Amino acid sequence: MALGARLAASLRPALAAPHRAALRHCRGLGAPQGSEPSFDLGGIFPPLATPFSPTQEVDYARLEGNLRRYSRIPFRGLVVLGSNGEYPYLASRERVEVVSCVRRALPRDRLLLAGSGCESTQATIELTVSMAEAGADVALVVTPCYYRGAMTAAALIHHYTEVGDASPIPVVLYSVPANTGLDLPMEAVITLAQHPNIIGIKDSGGDITRLGLMVHKTRQEDFQVLAGSAGFLLASYAVGASGGVCALANVLGDPLCQLDHLCRTGQWQEARDLQHRLIEPNTAVTRRFGIPGLKKAMEWFGYYGGPCRAPLAPLSPAQVEELRSTFSANGWL
Repeated sequence: MALGARLAASLRPALAAPHRAALRHCRGLGAPQGSEPSFDLGGIFPPLATPFSPTQEVDYARLEGNLRRYSRIPFRGLVVLGSNGEYPYLASRERVEVVSCVRRALPRDRLLLAGSGCESTQATIELTVSMAEAGADVALVVTPCYYRGAMTAAALIHHYTEVGDASPIPVVLYSVPANTGLDLPMEAVITLAQHPNIIGIKDSGGDITRLGLMVHKTRQEDFQVLAGSAGFLLASYAVGASGGVCALANVLGDPLCQLDHLCRTGQWQEARDLQHRLIEPNTAVTRRFGIPGLKKAMEWFGYYGGPCRAPLAPLSPAQVEELRSTFSANGWL
């Protein structure tokens, strides 16, 4: 037995059973015909921004304040410690504390996905176990990428299989090539979808052909595909995605949940009109201005954004004005 599996073995029965028993819901759009997924990932998940104080310490009081406001929006759940949570800039202790804080504030009927991907398989397993102990329902595991030239499909299949074997909670794959420079290969996704403890993928690449093919090739498995951005959410639903993990949901959570509803109920014209108004704001808080832009926009809608951790720098006054104009031009401000 691998080291990580030995580390998790004693925790698996105690942690896994309550999750499997308590969180069975109706079938998502991306599930195989005639079956129900063990976890329903259908819906919108905001990848939470981590609030920092002016001295760049995690501000748990501000986090709880944001969570109170998010509790009034019909999200399927929350993602903690994704790319928008400045995950690489948090110490391991802080990562676990943030998950514990969110779990205490989050209703039990909302899923909590926690980022636990590290560069080594062993470190990923250890952090995944810690996230499960802290109350995460699902581990979101980003592709290791520092030695990206060696990250072949075979290497990634081995990595994720070890993590899936050892994890006491279900695993969602996370492919974010804009940050990692690495697309999780299609053959790896198809193989890993067959693992009983790997239940889905968040794909942030924006290639709808690839996303639709994932849905098609994994349709016989207990596996769901999540769009990784609000900019292509409607198109993702059209090819069978189950839901979306969208940075813009930190700012415009209600409209994104409305878009989810319109797509699920077949109101495609209304959905298209709404999607069009979300594209430019989404681009502004992701590719154009990134996390500093996301946090600035949060402040205009009543949330605490606050500073980023260095070396991420705040927006210039000209950038702030451009960001505001983008939201105003699309009718959000």
